[in-house]
Amino acid sequence: MHQLLTITWDVGKGIDLGFFTLRFYSLLFAAGFVLGYFIMKRIFAREGVAQEKLDTLVTYVVVATIVGARLGHVFFYQWDYYSKHWVDIFKIWEGGLASHGAAVAIIIAIVIYCKRELKKSSLWMLDRLVITIALAGALIRMGNWFNSEIYGNMGNSPLQTVFPDPTRESLLRNFDLIEGIAFEETGETLITDSLDLPIYTMTFDFVQGEKRVELEGLLITSISPYVNDFDKENKNILFPKDFLVSWEESQENIASVQVLGIPRAPTQLYEAFGYFLIFLVLYRIYMVRRLALSQGFIFGVFLILVWGFRFAIEYTKENQVAAEEGLTLNIGQMLSIPLVIAGIYFIGTAHKRRVHE
Repeated sequence: MHQLLTITWDVGKGIDLGFFTLRFYSLLFAAGFVLGYFIMKRIFAREGVAQEKLDTLVTYVVVATIVGARLGHVFFYQWDYYSKHWVDIFKIWEGGLASHGAAVAIIIAIVIYCKRELKKSSLWMLDRLVITIALAGALIRMGNWFNSEIYGNMGNSPLQTVFPDPTRESLLRNFDLIEGIAFEETGETLITDSLDLPIYTMTFDFVQGEKRVELEGLLITSISPYVNDFDKENKNILFPKDFLVSWEESQENIASVQVLGIPRAPTQLYEAFGYFLIFLVLYRIYMVRRLALSQGFIFGVFLILVWGFRFAIEYTKENQVAAEEGLTLNIGQMLSIPLVIAGIYFIGTAHKRRVHE
């Protein structure tokens, strides 16, 4: 089966400024809050709410998002690990954020905010805030795309994508003799019964001073089995059973081998596009005054669309943690079900909370 397009996504996680690496994920995460701020500023002005209330709202939402997303990952996905490594809970820079945890924390924060600061119904606030949350979700998934994480299952798709960076990072983290790894497309493909596997030249930059014969032994006996057999979590590159090691004539420490890329569906992009469409739908509903006056209606639509979409797309995604292996529904799907049910409830009862101007 020949694909029209194979994408090799290997841009790295950020821009190296020398003294600091500017992370794409961090930029897009922050962009979600910045754009959300300006959208809420426009909404507050339209509703006649004092602008100073917005700054306080941002503080509540930012803190709730970060703390809730982290604790959601800890308790929902990897409690077995974090229950034994409490200090690691605070290492947010190592990754591990769960959107379900952020959703719960934001709702709690809005209830507190409205009671202390806004003196309005929590549903009034949530109906408006979820518009910006949908947009932020789209930007965060774009950040996941740049990070080469939360990708789809192995398999050919119209936009099949190979993510080499997780394999690179894993090897650099676990083999001290490797200083750098580069991938180059050969333009060739190995066609199998189930997958079309793009062929890459994988170049290793080893620590200088080591003997070639020992480095070649490292490639054959340690690195190749590690990628093929042990690195299940980041298995995006496959070493053929029989492969030749080529050495640079002028560089004693640079070796190349031909490897196979595992194609995956770029589900981060699918999710980003889906959440952006949901953002447009929610904003359009808000502009229809009679719907916006039924408190909880927009919030309910948000819950159904976002978490219903999340439930469906999880079928195409790689499991996030080992605990999900063998489950009929993964953790993300199980957590989405009660949120969709809550959305149905809020839509069904919104007419009872209609505000008459």
